[in-house]
Amino acid sequence: MKIAIDISQSIYGTGVSWYTRSLVENLLTLDDQNEYLLFGGSLRRLDELRKFAKGKYYPIPPSLADLIWNRLHVLPIENLIGEVDVFHSSDWTQPPSKAFKVTTVHDLAPLKFPKETPRMIVEVHTRRLKWVKKEVDRIIVPSLAVKKELIEEGFNKERIRVIYEAPRKIFKPTNKRVLKEDYLLAIGVGGRKNTKRIIKAAKGFKLVVVGRKHEEVVSQEGVEYVGVISDEKLAALYSGARALVYPSLYEGFGLPILEAFACDCPVVTSYTGSMAEIAGGAAILVDPEDVSSIAQGIVRAVSKRRYYVSKGQKRAKDFSWKRAAEETLKVYNEVASSASKEGEKR
Repeated sequence: MKIAIDISQSIYGTGVSWYTRSLVENLLTLDDQNEYLLFGGSLRRLDELRKFAKGKYYPIPPSLADLIWNRLHVLPIENLIGEVDVFHSSDWTQPPSKAFKVTTVHDLAPLKFPKETPRMIVEVHTRRLKWVKKEVDRIIVPSLAVKKELIEEGFNKERIRVIYEAPRKIFKPTNKRVLKEDYLLAIGVGGRKNTKRIIKAAKGFKLVVVGRKHEEVVSQEGVEYVGVISDEKLAALYSGARALVYPSLYEGFGLPILEAFACDCPVVTSYTGSMAEIAGGAAILVDPEDVSSIAQGIVRAVSKRRYYVSKGQKRAKDFSWKRAAEETLKVYNEVASSASKEGEKR
């Protein structure tokens, strides 16, 4: 079986980038029975794609790819890469193809929080999801929460497969310390990340915030914004924090929860959506819209740190990229059963 995977998004240093890299690396290690064709497009960063893996790469910027495949929906992917049995598209474009089509929908944040998302990204995801709903044979999602959201949007539930992601190996306990004083840690900045409520709830503690600072989030005594940092520094921040405070209003998965668990850091997170699902009873769950609830969660995490570190360690072991690759390969193998049918009604 010949499997093509669009890895265009692997070079941007985002959560989706690391998903793509981790999945591809584990698939290539796990599966020696099938042939893999990696491909992607970029105008200025083709060399980065080539450094990651051998494949077919084209000087096609995201804006042109969106025009060709999401807006006009022309130029079958086979015209660029040849005939394949399985085509796993990126989270940015949905080209037409005669192959068994697979894609991953990481979340619906652009649709649920359009005011916090650049207009172009909202429009691109809206156009792409239209074709995903109409044409894609299997949709991989990272949580039951996203599966439920897609079903509510009219997607065929029989085509959706839940495959959990995992923290990367770099996230493990370390004795390296970025800061000498005690602190709480928050990941992400902005309305959806609930930064303003976190700041209010963390009053009396030093709070370190990772991520690009938004204009609407004002500086305040006791709050330190460290911007975008390396994974090594982030692992050290997790390891040294009294707790990760992560009561986001919405996540498709909530990977920082597992990264914190893997670094022996207790977690305070939302009792809603994917976050409670991923925490699996190993974190303190709070009402993300109630500052006092978040504050109480922080106190509990700090006062019972050992207990929650132990629970987090056990929960982190439930997730691995090897398992995610194995389950993704099962989805690819569904092409055989699909081909034996005359066709499926969409």
